[in-house]
Amino acid sequence: MLSSQQQGRDATVVLSVEGVQKRIGKRLIIKGISFDVRAGEIFGFLGPNGSGKTTTIRMLVGLIKPTAGTVRICGYNVFTQHEKALQYVGCIVENPELYPYMSGWENLEHFARMLDGVTEQRIHEVVDIVGMDARIHDKVKTYSLGMRQRLGIAQALLNDPKLLILDEPTNGLDPQGIKELREFIRRLADTGLSLFVSSHLLSEIQQMCDRVAIISDGEVLQVGEVSELVDERAGTVIWTVRPADAARAVLEAHPDVRDLAELDAETADAPARLASRLAPELIPELSRRLIAAGVELFGVENRVPSLEDLFLQVTEGKRIG
Repeated sequence: MLSSQQQGRDATVVLSVEGVQKRIGKRLIIKGISFDVRAGEIFGFLGPNGSGKTTTIRMLVGLIKPTAGTVRICGYNVFTQHEKALQYVGCIVENPELYPYMSGWENLEHFARMLDGVTEQRIHEVVDIVGMDARIHDKVKTYSLGMRQRLGIAQALLNDPKLLILDEPTNGLDPQGIKELREFIRRLADTGLSLFVSSHLLSEIQQMCDRVAIISDGEVLQVGEVSELVDERAGTVIWTVRPADAARAVLEAHPDVRDLAELDAETADAPARLASRLAPELIPELSRRLIAAGVELFGVENRVPSLEDLFLQVTEGKRIG
């Protein structure tokens, strides 16, 4: 039975993961994770090596049954209402499975025959969505990796899903291919499709995703909007100044300056470098105060925190993958 709060979210929540656990033998490898994916958003899923990402994805599509908890897609329980739930999902785990000796169109026809109600018109529609009209009748073995990825996405879109799950979609792509795929994924989300993207490329997740879940050792450590998790208002400002004591006195006197620290001590040959945490809009005011106090201001650098900084912080520096 869904709570009133859950029922109120049904119209916007496409994927709901609640208290999911997975035990193998005596070892609990997934420890009660919970998150939602909403309609029309790109949701990133990040975690260090062995964190439980792949196991979680397999549970999302019903390949592995959880020990406890529920996974719902469009309100349907993946394990008790399997067919109803999975009719709303398209999924690519690792590399898309394609037949290289067949054309892109023949591949789509082949996979369409495995699904109910997929018409030739729908095949035309997905070809148009992924922008492969010019090459769709060429053999897949002639496609670049980026084109194969697009054809795989076209295959996953054949049943007109509400949720598209992509596992490491940028693997092997060059920078231009990554940029094109990122823009393409955003266009898909703009149509109302929800996308669940597992990736180890933190910079790409930061540019691509609306919200993100960070998983480590089978636990979701943080879930939230990228813009909130990476709070640009709380960046680190590096002040290059002389004399250091006078600069420190000015900065310490301001109530909004936090975590003041000396990065490099002042020497006869070089000014000091001080680091502080503060909102970037305060930089002009503090610069004027420093100069008014007779401090030589050689430089100011505003270092905006990245998703990678957050990731390393919450996972205590564990390697990603």
